[in-house]
Amino acid sequence: MTATPFRTVLVANRGEIALRVMRTARRLGLATVAVYSSADAGAPHVRAADRAVAIGGARPAESYLSIAALIEAARVGGADAVHPGYGFLAENAAFAHACREAGLVFIGPSAEAIAVMGDKAGAKRLMRRAGVPCIEGYEGADQSDATLAAAAEAIGYPVMIKASSGGGGRGMRLVGSAADFAAALQRALSEAHGAFRSSAVILERALVAPRHIEVQVFADRHGHVIHLGERDCSVQRRHQKLIEETPSPAVDAALRERLGAAAVAAIGAMVGVGAANGVGGAGAAGGPGSVVGPIGYEGAGTIEFLLKRDGSFRFMEMNTRLQGEHPVTEAIAGLDLVEWQLRVAAGEALPLTQSQLRFDGHAIEVRLCAEDPAHGFMPQSGTLALWQPAAGVRVEHALHSGIEIAPYYDSMIAKLVAHGPDREAARRRLLAGLEQTVALGLATNRDYLMRCLANPVFAAGEATTAFVAGQGAALAARGVETVIPDYRL
Repeated sequence: MTATPFRTVLVANRGEIALRVMRTARRLGLATVAVYSSADAGAPHVRAADRAVAIGGARPAESYLSIAALIEAARVGGADAVHPGYGFLAENAAFAHACREAGLVFIGPSAEAIAVMGDKAGAKRLMRRAGVPCIEGYEGADQSDATLAAAAEAIGYPVMIKASSGGGGRGMRLVGSAADFAAALQRALSEAHGAFRSSAVILERALVAPRHIEVQVFADRHGHVIHLGERDCSVQRRHQKLIEETPSPAVDAALRERLGAAAVAAIGAMVGVGAANGVGGAGAAGGPGSVVGPIGYEGAGTIEFLLKRDGSFRFMEMNTRLQGEHPVTEAIAGLDLVEWQLRVAAGEALPLTQSQLRFDGHAIEVRLCAEDPAHGFMPQSGTLALWQPAAGVRVEHALHSGIEIAPYYDSMIAKLVAHGPDREAARRRLLAGLEQTVALGLATNRDYLMRCLANPVFAAGEATTAFVAGQGAALAARGVETVIPDYRL
């Protein structure tokens, strides 16, 4: 296989994401180029890079989502590779293609692979052909209101409307009855077009209180694919994740093997490999759960499933990138997954086979957001007057006292990750870390996250996607000291 070495990486992202990638790149001896909007001229990620290039206005469409500006920044900054981070253009096939046309190494899968999995309808059809169980639904080309309404009736309520080209909860609506369908559809179509420039949607049967389980996968150009276990991302608000953990308290060893085999089969499905090459079995050269063959996928990916109480699961979608919650996997595996991305993009083989992976303990991550949970999780902007991150837990952030939190970007401002020998130890350490975290000057969800972690349902490992709604009154309570028991170690 052809190697594609590179020396200088442009990170096409901002904030803690850019800092995370730069930290590993620097350790590997690579130079880094930051890009920044007019709102981020003095941001920490700009100062951390070897070089920095301005790319446009504060709004993402004028800067971080401008493919032309990013390609030009790579030229000006002397980069020969581009890491998209996670978010913005990380799953944009046109961006991956433009990087390739410009002679840049794109640190991620090919444009073709991104396009295949970026279309939810096409991805589900592909998964069905590979034998991966999928949620019952409609993915047809006929997008007329009448056809969609009839399809929803045939599926049976409740149904979920999803933007076919989307993610992150945008263009998604849960519909409980036929009477509500038309209005929900119009809202979903409008949001999908605004976010993704496409109004195509799919319909899915809405499962009642499932777990949201995702499996981290990695592939190299030498034909090896492995999975790195599952993450439980069930605690969500507005279909966006708040708490992630690994391993899932709902997954035992047998189910983990089945989930891993399905995730690896999903990668192999891109060119029709799968069981014939030993998916989930011992016949593959990489060990159980590995595939050897010309699979057409390279780098990190995440296969997302919904898990029912009976242990059955259904494919939802694939994210062709590293996820924001990858630190919990790194914690229990003792690995640097950004390093894996960089090495695989340069043409190296995966450093470990499936049978060589070892996992230790439990890890939980929370997303600290500048938002007001008491008012519908309304995003906040303004000056972060005082910032003091906790000691004793991993904190991914790009903050300092006095920094301006702009209104143009995602409300997440930091991630806290705790690792312990077991789930309870990790949970207690994360509670202590949140208590020690100081973020003053604007509303955050810090206390809300503490109530989530202290809630008896979460503490017992029983949280599903219905957790936030089902525990609404308890989670909204003021005065965290009244609901949080002594968690100190």
